[in-house]
Amino acid sequence: MHSPGGPPGVSGRRMFPAMSLRNRIALYYTGTTAVLMAVVFALIFLTVDRVVYSHFDEELRHEVSETLSKDHVQEHDICEFDRLKAVGLDEARVGDRLHSSQDIKKVADIDPDYVQLVDSNGQIVSRTANLARNVLIFTPSYSGVRFYNAELAQSTMRQVQVPLVDRSGTVKGYLIVAVPLKSAMMILRDLKYIVIAWYPVIIIALFGLTRLIASRSIRPIEEVIATAESITQANFDRRMPLPARQDELYRLSATINALLDRLQDAFRREKQFTADASHELKTPLAVVKGTLDVLVRKPRDVVHYEDRVRYCLDELNRMARLIDQLLLLARSESDSSSPNIAPVDVGEVIATVLSRVEPLAAARHRSIDTKIGFSGRVSADPAMLEMMLANILSNALKYSPEGSVVEIRTGAQNGTAFCTIADHGIGIPDSKLQSIFDRFYRVDESRSSSTGGSGLGLSIVRRLADLQHIGVEVSSREKLGTTFTLIFPVVRN
Repeated sequence: MHSPGGPPGVSGRRMFPAMSLRNRIALYYTGTTAVLMAVVFALIFLTVDRVVYSHFDEELRHEVSETLSKDHVQEHDICEFDRLKAVGLDEARVGDRLHSSQDIKKVADIDPDYVQLVDSNGQIVSRTANLARNVLIFTPSYSGVRFYNAELAQSTMRQVQVPLVDRSGTVKGYLIVAVPLKSAMMILRDLKYIVIAWYPVIIIALFGLTRLIASRSIRPIEEVIATAESITQANFDRRMPLPARQDELYRLSATINALLDRLQDAFRREKQFTADASHELKTPLAVVKGTLDVLVRKPRDVVHYEDRVRYCLDELNRMARLIDQLLLLARSESDSSSPNIAPVDVGEVIATVLSRVEPLAAARHRSIDTKIGFSGRVSADPAMLEMMLANILSNALKYSPEGSVVEIRTGAQNGTAFCTIADHGIGIPDSKLQSIFDRFYRVDESRSSSTGGSGLGLSIVRRLADLQHIGVEVSSREKLGTTFTLIFPVVRN
């Protein structure tokens, strides 16, 4: 049964605390190093073992060569087995140095090598004096020259068993030579004990050292975590400390700081947007409420009532337009908003917009001069493009003096089409030129009441342009006018 309060599997994970990053780094590194060290130690031990046995095998070969040397017998005169059987192993090994039985005894006492001669049935034929009553192990199953380990008087020996053949190739017997491995075995045993004893000590020390290094390495991350946990709305301007070295942690801190800058800017703009929207919506409501309060205080004539009611309707219409623009901005910024891009004739869209805007221009004693220099089609959403042109034209008419002309031009240049809308109004200062696309921004707050603007029109233009990948440029000179330029991707036939 699953415990309440979480999905299956979550409760099981909560029973065990999460391992810290420093412990994981130390564990992974130590585990990998432990495996590599085990492999390296095993290779070292096997290599030393092989070198030691190779050294003893070479010594055995040399001993066999000395024993089989025939300084006083011509080659191929007699079988080696018969010669060794006739001469004796001690005499054969001493050779020309032999003068008496005392010499044989001296050689037997000094020479640590043991030699034994057996016939083809394994019966001992001869052996060196240093063997005394001991017997070297003969293994009849071995064919050819064979090196192997054996026990002699509770000591480990390295032996070689060499077959002795006559001219016809018949095995007459075997020569067995052995050397003690006591010193070598002690070295190998000590080496093994050292490796086994020190291996866990090294691993534990490596884990502690790696954990210490990991702790120091991730200290900047802990500072980032502590700083992030301390950031609230009250100290949103606090930033992550940047490490001294410009490494990956420096990039992480710098990236988080840049993210916080963007979030703070977005938070500030959203906060300002909320305040501005509340203010813009409250203003017409306050005007309507105040007007109606005055009207109900005492009876008035019909003309005064009509004038005040018409004023209230204008304010309510202004609030309705503001709500529509806010909803439009909200829809355009949602993920579900997607333009219906299609080939569009810019001239036709301009004509449609002019049919709605020209009565307003005539009422304000302004005129619109249009010149269509581009007859092709562009990629755009027709409805969005109409709204963009209508907003820009409305702004141009609002801020143009009476009797002035608003100019609309279209053309093509460098593979793109453009549409410019220029007025001859008061212009915009350079310091405020890029802020005109911010929501509720007005170059001159004192003009808002007379023009009836909400400060959302150009924000909508920018947002719709971004959705359609249409470029928007603006240039202005104070007291001379402002020009907006829309740059469209051209549809190729």
